[in-house]
Amino acid sequence: RSGAFKAAIDLDLFTAIGEGNDSTAALASRCRAAERGIRVLCDTLATMGLLTRKDGRYALARGADALLDRRSATYVGSAATFVASPQLMEPFMRVADAVRRGGTVIPDDGTLAAEHPIWVEFARAMGPLAALSGRLLANLLRADTAPPWKVLDIAAGHGEFGVALARVNRKAEIVALDWPNVLAVAEETARKAGVIDRFRKLPGSALNVDFGEGYDLVLVTNFLHHFDPAGCETILKKVHRALKPAGRAVTLEFVPNEDRVSPPEAATFSLVMLVTTPGGDAYTFRELDHMMRSAGFAKNELHELPPAFHRVVISTK
Repeated sequence: RSGAFKAAIDLDLFTAIGEGNDSTAALASRCRAAERGIRVLCDTLATMGLLTRKDGRYALARGADALLDRRSATYVGSAATFVASPQLMEPFMRVADAVRRGGTVIPDDGTLAAEHPIWVEFARAMGPLAALSGRLLANLLRADTAPPWKVLDIAAGHGEFGVALARVNRKAEIVALDWPNVLAVAEETARKAGVIDRFRKLPGSALNVDFGEGYDLVLVTNFLHHFDPAGCETILKKVHRALKPAGRAVTLEFVPNEDRVSPPEAATFSLVMLVTTPGGDAYTFRELDHMMRSAGFAKNELHELPPAFHRVVISTK
């Protein structure tokens, strides 16, 4: 499924169909591919619910026009270049070895290696998808009616979450923490959004850098899942110290239900962490709540973020 999706993005197939090319012959010409190849790929994408086929002609399934046609303002197809990248696909060739070991078999701690180049690719590829979640998060936090915020964005990556808050709360100041090469992407995001005057970089590892103090909000987005519970608690204790009294940590994560098999997007993310990190996992709310209370937080609340498949935990100091 990942291979088929990435092939469609590489061939610009969804955009081609959006332009009106709906036959195998027209698509083969537009995508510079063999008709047989186009037919097999389009049929595969139809089984995945991304295309429809009727009388031998193809159309974008509902929602695909907005998300997968490159001409759309809400295009997120670039995510395929990260999700199906060689660095992420390779560990899945050795799942049995990771199961035997109980963690990644990729050298140097897998994707957690210092300044791993995959995170620059992540920042550029996943930015459009994160921008949608960033707007949802700003709505959840009621950024439009909030007082001036000082915000720390941990493992900022593309910078979209912090920038989303700064767009809505015009007095918010964002401090973005990540490796220097990744922060260059976050800086681009802030500049394009017109909030660069309220954006500051804090280069380095979240495990080692001094966060500073006096933050109203600390964003911990798609980060804790890389670490074992002890590592998570270490980070959360630093977050707790960095916050003002009554400040809030905002954790966006893949949070499975207590049965650990639903919903599927969150539940299966544990396997991604098994094969790519030494001890990461997708944690239930009960597990996150325990870690956060151990770190000193007084109250933790779980929030849905529809239609995104992430959930948000808001923790109050």
